[in-house]
Amino acid sequence: MIRVKNLWHVYENGREALRGIDFEMGDEIVALVGQNGSGKTTLAKHLNGLLKPTRGVVKVDGMNTREHTVAELSRRVGYVFQNPEHMFFEENVFREVAFGPKNLGLDDDEIEERVRWALRAVNLEGYEERTPYSLSGGEKQRLAIACVLAMRPKYLVLDEPTTGLDGRSSASVVDAIRKLHSDGHGILLITHDMELVLELAERVVLLHNGKKVFDGPVEGFFSLELHDYGLEKPELLRISERVGAGFVRTPAELVEFLAGGAG
Repeated sequence: MIRVKNLWHVYENGREALRGIDFEMGDEIVALVGQNGSGKTTLAKHLNGLLKPTRGVVKVDGMNTREHTVAELSRRVGYVFQNPEHMFFEENVFREVAFGPKNLGLDDDEIEERVRWALRAVNLEGYEERTPYSLSGGEKQRLAIACVLAMRPKYLVLDEPTTGLDGRSSASVVDAIRKLHSDGHGILLITHDMELVLELAERVVLLHNGKKVFDGPVEGFFSLELHDYGLEKPELLRISERVGAGFVRTPAELVEFLAGGAG
């Protein structure tokens, strides 16, 4: 369990990025949303010790982040940044995924087992000899996830995992996220993509000006006046409201409603 209690973060220039945040998550998919500058990334960087609290406490499975290094915490919380290419520097996919486990001092057999397992998890088996820069956008994103997975973290933070991807690439990343969740990983999605929130999230945390203003179920989140927070409802929900279908999460649910009305 990740537990955040009365977290404040003040940057050196005096800006209060987080103000009194309380937050918990376990093995669920949580969407962390809000406008640029709302504090999303600042909060996420506290979960693996990249930032330390100005005030308050952050604990990951009982480990106080003030008392542990980023390397120690990264074994519990893996962070996949928004631009995966910034993570790559090895000559092929296998070596890229192996880099983290190798730095843990593991033997060659354990490293290979972890690499094979991580690539299977994101459906990149057979890509071992490919150069990372030859991959598609969705493949690069899945490779970045595999690199973090090879460290065997319990929780994953995915920062804008579908931004800039086409529909097919986005779908491949969504499938990978679903599989990781079904395998028992807790996942925090930092995203502006409301379609992704509707499709994947089990819970939504909304930040505004460094404060938590909503923490609850997806349906409750989409009942808010999202324009007040610089966000918009997904097109699917706007259509469902116009036709009186209420809250739906998939096109199939909307089609089912319409077919029932036609009958």
